[in-house]
Amino acid sequence: MWEYRRSSTTHTRTRTGMRITAAALVAALELALGCGPEGRAVAADLPMAGESLALQAHGFVGQGALKSTDNSYLADSKRGTLEFSDVGINFTAQLTDRLRVGLQLFARKLGSVGNFNAKTDWFYLDYRWRDWLGVRAGRVKLPFGLYNDTSDIDSARVAVLLPGSIYPVNGRDFLLAQTGFEVYGYAGLRAAGALDYRLYAGTIFLQITNTPTSPLQVQSLSVPYVAGGRLMWETPVEGLRVGGSLQALRLDTVISVPGMAGTALVKIPALLTVGSVEYATGDLLLAAEYSRWFVSSNSSAPMIYPTLPTVVSERAYALATYQVRHWLAPGAYYSLLFANVDQRSGRANRLHDVAATVRFDVNAHWIVKLEGHYFDGTQGLDPALNNNVPAAMLTQRWALFLLKTTAYF
Repeated sequence: MWEYRRSSTTHTRTRTGMRITAAALVAALELALGCGPEGRAVAADLPMAGESLALQAHGFVGQGALKSTDNSYLADSKRGTLEFSDVGINFTAQLTDRLRVGLQLFARKLGSVGNFNAKTDWFYLDYRWRDWLGVRAGRVKLPFGLYNDTSDIDSARVAVLLPGSIYPVNGRDFLLAQTGFEVYGYAGLRAAGALDYRLYAGTIFLQITNTPTSPLQVQSLSVPYVAGGRLMWETPVEGLRVGGSLQALRLDTVISVPGMAGTALVKIPALLTVGSVEYATGDLLLAAEYSRWFVSSNSSAPMIYPTLPTVVSERAYALATYQVRHWLAPGAYYSLLFANVDQRSGRANRLHDVAATVRFDVNAHWIVKLEGHYFDGTQGLDPALNNNVPAAMLTQRWALFLLKTTAYF
């Protein structure tokens, strides 16, 4: 069994059991945007008050393989691919009893994404005045749902891929963190349990990536604002916590169409909500989340890109993991996604995902995972990975198999 340490505040508690971790998101212009506590591999153990200053370092190296029966997913998985790699190293230091700093460097390769370009994944300056009040500044991880903050840390969870309805892996580079400020705290309620809150505001810096065959070409991309928060209630029932997250943002982009004169300035406001419940007892972890995202668009040139009314997507999952032995942990989940709650029929409008994983801890620094997915639907599949075949014409029922090994310290 391994430990999970909550470090969203400097009030920490250690619980034996599983924790699955992940990312909040938002959908707009075929981008899923979104982004909890840091996992063991990413969150360095910091010295307590009175201890000497020490620089802590942790890191990981992971390599995976993807193979699907029909449609390609994330990479050229129909043929089979090893383009599924990640590496990261992070440093943290307690400068004073109340002030700490940290940063992580990260690089990955996932199909056409990443190409091992190293970047500063997150960094922060954190001042804790009291357990119930602290402030962070920098590129701070987004608290959205139960598990967004450690979606990049394979050793912090059982599954290889988190439930994609709420934590899409292809949005990780943009949605793991926001650049700005955060206020957080942890307050005990005596017999009523405790409250853990985080409030934030800032922006997200996005890079432009255009597919040559895409009918739309993005000329510029920015996020004028992102703001939101998460409130978690640790109930009097041991191991049970419930909560909710809210995130509001706006995506501004300038779009052109090859062969058509002019450009369109498109403003895309989005509101993301999610309700969460988790229960951990002994070696068993149960969790479920339900989410709705509200997205609309306002275009300066509807002939190039239309002005659209608000579209509501529905997203949910339920998962379970169990620690059978210290070296063996199986897990499973069911995830569903409807891109538009008013259009539930048709393979291109939905994605049902039944997943099962077996995690093997070879030793304290090395894990191996085997995972299988059975999908019904094609919503969100990238035409560029599927010979530009529209999602409505791709195979409706298909399977995906993954192998992932990670070493960490």
